[in-house]
Amino acid sequence: MTRKTIFRLSFALACLLFNSGNFDAVAGDEDRILAVAQNMQAAFKGLEDYSCEVEQIFYQNGEENQRFSFKFYFKKKKKIRVDFSHPHPGLTIIYRDSETKVTVIPFRSPAFKFRLSVDNPLIKTPAGQRINQTDMGYFIDFLSKNVKKVSQEENAFYEDERRVEFLFWALDYIEERSLEKYRISISKIYWLPIRIERYSIKGKLREVSDIKNYVLNAHIDDKFFQP
Repeated sequence: MTRKTIFRLSFALACLLFNSGNFDAVAGDEDRILAVAQNMQAAFKGLEDYSCEVEQIFYQNGEENQRFSFKFYFKKKKKIRVDFSHPHPGLTIIYRDSETKVTVIPFRSPAFKFRLSVDNPLIKTPAGQRINQTDMGYFIDFLSKNVKKVSQEENAFYEDERRVEFLFWALDYIEERSLEKYRISISKIYWLPIRIERYSIKGKLREVSDIKNYVLNAHIDDKFFQP
């Protein structure tokens, strides 16, 4: 066997090991994302209620288009209340269980309220998200399902003592039709998201949600979700 042949075989073996190493790293990231999703499912299972503060920014053609700030409340089984501070201070939206309509209270006064379908464009987000698609249970199910069934082209994964951050591919969280990319930051204190970035398949930013000040299991009274 000549030196040239030995060199070629050694080079081919090195390439094979290198490629196998990359494959293992990607597969490892998928496994780690699944493990994070399982931790999130376990944490959510232990919740009876939670509240948080959210700032949500929507983009069009890469430029900021609309910004919303609100307090979000959730109680099992799927009772949701959203109190807006910007751009509609005083607006409250309430959704209960599997109802097909939402109660809208423009000035947080029970004397003036009306009911709209969950599919009404007036109460959907600029991305088309319905109120019954906004709680963390829905998001965790979305994450778990897509990591398993959608081919992961990129799996950037970062972890420290306080948080986990990763990139994953998924069918959009609204209608599950178009392929998108998501960058997610998860608090390891709560195992709940603290930042969600949504991108087009070409990497153009579409939406950012910053979530803070979680309060868990505060025993929120059912009356708080009464229309």
